[in-house]
Amino acid sequence: MSADAATTSISVPEGFKLYTENSSHILLSSNEAFLNPVQEFNRDLSVACINVWSEQLNKAKEERWNQAQGEKAAKGKGIGQPSRKRQREEIELATTTGPECVPTVAEGGSKCSQSNQQESDKNTQSHYKPYTIVILEALSATGLRSVRYAKEIPLVKYVIANDISSAATAAIKRNVELNGLGADLSIPTGLHRNLKKIRVSEGDASTLMYNHRLERERVDVVDLDPYGTAAPFVDAAVQCVKDGGLLCITCTDLSVLATNNYPEKCLSNYGGVPVKAEYCHEAALRLVLHTVSMSASRYGRYIEPLLSLSIDFYVRLFIRINTSPMQVKKAITKTSTYYICTSCQAYYEQPLGRMIERKNEFSGNVNYLFKTQPGPLVEGKCPECESVLHVAGPMWSGPIHDTEFVSRVLDHAENKASQYGTAVRMRGMLTVAKEELHTPFYFTPARVASFFHCVTPSLDDTASALLHAGHKISRSHACPGSLKTTATREELYNIFRSWVRTHPVNTNNVSERSPARRLLAKEPKSEANFKHHPDSVTASSHVKLVRYQETPSNWGPGTRAAASTGNSTKRKRHEE
Repeated sequence: MSADAATTSISVPEGFKLYTENSSHILLSSNEAFLNPVQEFNRDLSVACINVWSEQLNKAKEERWNQAQGEKAAKGKGIGQPSRKRQREEIELATTTGPECVPTVAEGGSKCSQSNQQESDKNTQSHYKPYTIVILEALSATGLRSVRYAKEIPLVKYVIANDISSAATAAIKRNVELNGLGADLSIPTGLHRNLKKIRVSEGDASTLMYNHRLERERVDVVDLDPYGTAAPFVDAAVQCVKDGGLLCITCTDLSVLATNNYPEKCLSNYGGVPVKAEYCHEAALRLVLHTVSMSASRYGRYIEPLLSLSIDFYVRLFIRINTSPMQVKKAITKTSTYYICTSCQAYYEQPLGRMIERKNEFSGNVNYLFKTQPGPLVEGKCPECESVLHVAGPMWSGPIHDTEFVSRVLDHAENKASQYGTAVRMRGMLTVAKEELHTPFYFTPARVASFFHCVTPSLDDTASALLHAGHKISRSHACPGSLKTTATREELYNIFRSWVRTHPVNTNNVSERSPARRLLAKEPKSEANFKHHPDSVTASSHVKLVRYQETPSNWGPGTRAAASTGNSTKRKRHEE
């Protein structure tokens, strides 16, 4: 049956309206949790990222399983009695795929029914069973996201869909049944017959996640998509994710993260002060990453940002969580404060710490020493225009994307384009993110030209001059017409001073006290070459890409759903 035919066959009760996204359907009521159709892109992107991540995880586990089997065969041990570690692995594999038994650890190994013991042993030792994941969506509202995860990600074992609102959980249960996800039909008839593909939970999100923080209770993926900031839930989330697990975070409070309107609120939520500059949206991503990194570090865990995007009115991040005391120590080298010029927006990075490697001459072992970083790098005023500097951060100064992971998600989105309603935009955003340099912050030629009061050079002119000078360049996903570069702000401004030589500025309209006067007063240290450079056109420029969404009619995060129980408004969220 086609999706259209399935939609027309659904009976819509009075007072409800039907919303369909891909193959998922939900019934919406005005007095329950609401849904913002604009965030279909958020959901599409999340499905794609978790799909790719789960496939990578399963592949890694299969390789380890094959290696273990090979080592076992090489030692000539045969099947024999499995070790306790192997017993636990077999139980995990068995419970992941749901055999017809209740496995427990005992002296003799896993305890199953007599009729299935031999077959279970044969299966676990003769071939690898795919690893399936558990996803916890802490703030589910209508349940659409959970429904899509359960239906569109093949390696999902089950999804925990939680909300504190009784009206929301009632809606989730209704929508779960509407999509035929009341029970996992792939499990044979037996003791696990009633295992649901989506398990609905009603309660406080943080309490639920804290209840999963023990190692044996942890989940593979946690998705936080609250109304506003995710900060109150981060501590619980980083504790309940398995090693190598995925943390997905949305924050919609860009009025706090991307402006200087509420620096005190940004500090209380994210542990840093925001940036007042055109690159504020990238700074917003780095502030959220800093929050997650600091929360994880308290528990000996560290973050690996896989994909971090500034999208419309929110940020969306996909972060892998792992445990390593050494990597936790290295976090100090990936955390910085910034001095931002209040006039020309030049920025100067001040890392909080540095790492020294010392290799032992005899053993060859490498020891790492961590030291504080000398500073400040600049004193008092901006070296370029002599304006006042303001302090921003601390924030994450390491990479915000994993290029290999982004490439895999891009390939997935292109190969499965028919499965995503926003596939064209996904392709555009991911292509730009894949190319993006790992250096902090971007600029636009128009904004820099405004500091000099000069004619704006084209994007190609600016990129070519930077490339001819030996610097790298890329586009930024966060702002149309922007560039990232390895050049310092001084080197960038020297290029613009060369541009001014051939495109003179009428200084009659420039005040003597203007920062532009001080920028123009300096002579360029070298002559810039604005001749077209073949690499100024990046891979993303070779094809027409929809990178940035047009403002839709239903723009924004929408209005909170009506409160139905107690303090539900404190935790009520928008289902995009």
